[in-house]
Parts: sequence; structure tokens; C-alpha cells
Amino acid sequence: MKVGYLGPNGSFTHNVAVKAFPSADRVSFGNITEVIKSYEEGVVDYAIIPVENSIEGSVHETLDYLFHQAQIEAVAEMIQPIKQQLLATSQDKVIEKIFSHPQAIAQGKKYTKSHYPNAQIEMTASTAYAARFIAENPDKPFAAIAPVAAAKEYGLEIIAKDIQEMDENYTRFWVLGRKKYAFELTKCQQKVSLTLTLPDNLPGALYKALSVFAWRGINLTKIESRPLKTALGEYFFIVDVDNTNEALVSFALEELHLLGIDYKMLGNYDLSLIHISEPTRP
Repeated sequence: MKVGYLGPNGSFTHNVAVKAFPSADRVSFGNITEVIKSYEEGVVDYAIIPVENSIEGSVHETLDYLFHQAQIEAVAEMIQPIKQQLLATSQDKVIEKIFSHPQAIAQGKKYTKSHYPNAQIEMTASTAYAARFIAENPDKPFAAIAPVAAAKEYGLEIIAKDIQEMDENYTRFWVLGRKKYAFELTKCQQKVSLTLTLPDNLPGALYKALSVFAWRGINLTKIESRPLKTALGEYFFIVDVDNTNEALVSFALEELHLLGIDYKMLGNYDLSLIHISEPTRP
């Protein structure tokens, strides 16, 4: 069995892949779109992608691709605590440029602005890619924002620990697949994620869409709008639903259909927590 993930080794997604699929053949890809496409094309059996961070919000590359370009569903969700480190090839390195993924840069921007106000910021496809890049260029005045696992993977020094702005920093990851997998992890919640596209000729369409869940006592854990990419002011909505009572949720989805509100299922899955520990080499 092959599992694709956003790499390279040492990334947060790599840690999720190791914990969720300890005996699988894990395959690294350079960006989120490549990970999803690898699953679509049958290169891997499952794919792991980041979906949302508690500080910076949704990963738009993931959600937009799944809505606009794919017919894929998540079969599991993993939540992992995120601790960002500032890495360099030596403790006394002069830092003139800092590399990392956009979300990691945003999570550590308060620290970098305070301690390295003149440093250039350059975005990369992943935190681990940034770490690998500076390790391959030890003579350059470079640093990277990345996890502890990346420091160990690429022989880097941690010059500043836990630089994220908030201690309560978590990222949601989805496992894409054709069928659910029996993970050796503790399940803590059942959820459904779907998108809603509202008709133009239905007054109060969003209210009516949400009411099918509200009057049944179904809890929504998230609602977010994203551009439809058709015209200014046109949106689709991403909704996460507590699926503890599957029958009630099924009836709610039927009512959406009767109201003429289109929905697309992004996933019906169990949620598990992933803990960060010493990295396991593949």
C-alpha cells in the first residue's frame, strides 16, 4: 500500500503519515496539488493533505482543488499540534533570509519581525523543503521555519524554539481514499464535511440551508465561504457537521436537495488526534 504526503521527510504531514500508516510505503510530493493528483491518478492508495490551521485558517489550495477540480472524499481526519522552530546550520549563523511555507511564516511572523526585522522572507512549498534547502546551502545566511523533525532529518540547529504566536496551534489533516482504513488511533468524533452552492432565486438561501441542521439539533463545527470563481460576490460555503447521529444528518441532506440547494460531499470521517514525538526515519 502506498501513501502520498506533502514532503519532504521531516514535514508535519510526514509525521502524520508515519503515525497513521507506520508500515506503508510512503511517497513524498512537492506540493499539495501534486499529492491530490497522485491519488487521482492511482499512484498512491491514500493521500494526506493539510486542511486547516487554528491560527491561519483554511488551506485554500486544498479546499479549492477538492471543490473545483476533484471528486474525492476524505475518509479520516487527523489533528496534530504544531510547534514551529527557527533552524539554521549553526547557532551563530547571521540570518539574512528566512524560508518556509506561507502558513508557517504567518504563524511565526511576530517572532521574525521582532528578532530579524531586516531578513528577507521567502516562501517554499513546505516547511521541510525549506529545512532541506538551507541544509544544502550551509555557506549562505539562511534560516528556515520548520518542525523539530526537520532539524533532526537534515542535521540543523534549533536557534529559536516554539516561535509560533500561540501555544494552542493545531493543524487538521485529511486522509483521502476510496474506503475507510482501520487506523490504530483513538477516534474522538464523527464528522461530515460538505460544500453548499446556493441558488440565486431562493431568498434567504443560506439561512434555509443552515436551518435544516439547526431544527434537527445537529451541531455545525465550521462554516466558511470561498469564491466560486465565476463572478464577484458569488461564493460557495464549506460546512463541517457533527455526524454523531448519522440518520439525522442523512435527513438534513435530503431536505437540502428538496430545497434546491446543491451540495458536494468532501468527506464522511472519524477524527483522531496525532501526538508529536521523536521522528521516525523511513
